[in-house]
Amino acid sequence: MESAVPAAVAPASSAARPPAPTSTYRLQLRPEFPFAAAEAAVPYLASLGVSHLHLSPVLEAVPGSAHGYDVTDHSRIRAELGGEPGLRALAAVARTHGLGLVLDIVPNHMAVPSPLRLNRPLWEVLRDGPASPYARWFDIDWTAGGGQVLLPVLPGPPEPGAFTADPDYGVLRHGQLEFPLRAGTAGLALPELLAAQWYRPAWWRDARTELNYRRFFTISELIGVRVEDPEVFAATHAKVLELVRDGVVEGLRIDHVDGLADPEGYLRRLRAAVGEGCWVVVEKILARQERLPLWPVAGTTGYDALLRVDGVFTDPAGAADLARRYTRFTGTADWEETARACAREVLTGDLAAELAALERAAGPELAPGVRELLIAYPVYRPYPGEPELSARALAEAAAPAGPDAVAGVRELVLRDPGFGARFAQTSAALRAKSLEDRAFYRHAPLLSATEVGGDPGQPALSPAEFHAYCAALDRDWPGSGTVLSTHDTKRSADVRARISALSQTPEAMGAPAGADPQLAWVARQTALGLGEVPERARRLEQALLKAVREAALHTSWTDQDPAYEASVAEYVPDPEELAEPAELAAAARANLLGMTLLHLAMPGVPEVYQGAETEYRALVDPDNRRPARFPRETLARLDAGAGARGQAEEKLALTAALLRLRRDRPALFTGYTPLSARGPAAEHCLAFARPAGLVAAATRLSHRLAGAGGWRDTTLTLPPGRWTALLDGGAAYEGEVRLAQLLSDHPVALLLRDGGGGGE
Repeated sequence: MESAVPAAVAPASSAARPPAPTSTYRLQLRPEFPFAAAEAAVPYLASLGVSHLHLSPVLEAVPGSAHGYDVTDHSRIRAELGGEPGLRALAAVARTHGLGLVLDIVPNHMAVPSPLRLNRPLWEVLRDGPASPYARWFDIDWTAGGGQVLLPVLPGPPEPGAFTADPDYGVLRHGQLEFPLRAGTAGLALPELLAAQWYRPAWWRDARTELNYRRFFTISELIGVRVEDPEVFAATHAKVLELVRDGVVEGLRIDHVDGLADPEGYLRRLRAAVGEGCWVVVEKILARQERLPLWPVAGTTGYDALLRVDGVFTDPAGAADLARRYTRFTGTADWEETARACAREVLTGDLAAELAALERAAGPELAPGVRELLIAYPVYRPYPGEPELSARALAEAAAPAGPDAVAGVRELVLRDPGFGARFAQTSAALRAKSLEDRAFYRHAPLLSATEVGGDPGQPALSPAEFHAYCAALDRDWPGSGTVLSTHDTKRSADVRARISALSQTPEAMGAPAGADPQLAWVARQTALGLGEVPERARRLEQALLKAVREAALHTSWTDQDPAYEASVAEYVPDPEELAEPAELAAAARANLLGMTLLHLAMPGVPEVYQGAETEYRALVDPDNRRPARFPRETLARLDAGAGARGQAEEKLALTAALLRLRRDRPALFTGYTPLSARGPAAEHCLAFARPAGLVAAATRLSHRLAGAGGWRDTTLTLPPGRWTALLDGGAAYEGEVRLAQLLSDHPVALLLRDGGGGGE
């Protein structure tokens, strides 16, 4: 496989919507990989064919932060990354190579850092209380705390003797921790002094039941910000808006939009501030049948596309077989029962403080309705202005809570904006924590399906469903993002491609050994997905330890069982136990190249995660946030005419070919027409045309295909014209083509129509 696309630059444009990138490349910035390191990668990334660099958060954050989502100062660019001069220098170098910048911004929350004074607005609220001009910044329920903010930052139960006041510096100390002293309280005796503060230092465990500020999910170190307030929006967005106005930034990714009180109101204010020329996408997890509201954005960050691409390479019969084997082997419940149990467990445990706040607001008679409606809600959350709540959720909740209680809660959600906002924000946190961070770790028949935005109960997708999704995406949200691997995916696309091959060969799972059958099953699939990589055993052990803590069956993050955790390493399979059958390797290759082709050729704006242009095997964070390695020399060799050697280079050649086509001939990637194969193996071909002159064809369920006798007489009829293959030396095709010929050397085909347009 080789790349045969020239490197001329021709940026895309759109009259109907804000101009979108042709593709983005995500870089995870950190002190070890600052702006200068990103700048050094620009020539390579430009040669790869991307149009925009997508940077992880760049505002000032907790020192040493490996991700930047723990913002401490919205007015400054993070010094550890090179500060604002470094960011502007990166933008200038990127511009000279034809690249723009997209920023990941975090409107929902800020850090509760250590030291606390790093977050000046929060520090001043803690010192001055509700009278502080910064009090409007944060979602604090002063009444629930008896006039104090609970600060769950102590390592154990508070002991008054452990606190000392330092009036000279205006602080209260507890070990290495410092808190601001309220004016006029320094001379009080210690018990009175503690009671007089606007905050109550507490054991970190108390957050579960007593917290009285909104947080990000269950992370008390991240406090919710009220960006629905125009003054707070202005203060927290001034630097980002300046960068957009100055042309330093051309696009924005909005992190966790479902955490906001009024996502649509926020996005309309943001759109008015950045103008129509800024590309904006939202991190929004959509259920399979859910549709993105008509917000003033280009679309989502792309987890809905990941669901479809992964699903179409999953064998429904084999996935069902794996589910039966898994249930027999582990004795666990089915997906629906697991999801419900986890929702109830998380809501009444990890989110007990949030639930209690809603129940207080609703009153004791409606409290059961609050609880049951949250558990039953089928999507992340409702939105302000929606005429009705989910009928299914209302009916399910009425059975245990009673119809009157549920009807009363419905009225509150729809008619009381404050209650409705907090209900929706809690619902979003519950979905994320109970599904993605618990049920996905407990229900593991096929780990490739337990991904962000995934549907473990229905992991497979038919070609017809895939085509319907793509047609709707092209029609309604052509500038929406699409992804396969991100900083948040639990397994990279390459790992999932290997695991999903098991749906074609369920018998390859066998009966892994171990006292905990659930962990043994997860360990085997994880090891099969990761394969032979550097530091294999350590990386597997780290991922498995996180998995058992998230599952919270025998140990958890907050209640660890040292003896059980010590046994986790014993479940890491030895390499000789996992000799990969040749047919499984072939199926994984077909999956990976097929997923890559569909992702980069389908409608939307594809994002390549750092290092994922070539083979990229990564597990859950922090494994997927390791420093990027760019295959500069390999790409240069392929560009010089060398053939691809192995799967990693095949993926790189395919990726570069499509990214360069998107950059140089953007009009090729408009419109969408499904193509249907004919013959005995037609279901194994997924093909579509972009009408301006591109055809993509991928082999799906290749192991099943081989077992059934291969393509035989199956054919694919191409749209009118003469078509040249980019991946097999320029072979030409017309009319009805035998798939045994078209896909003889590679499981995918990428064709361009001779004489086709596709320029600006």
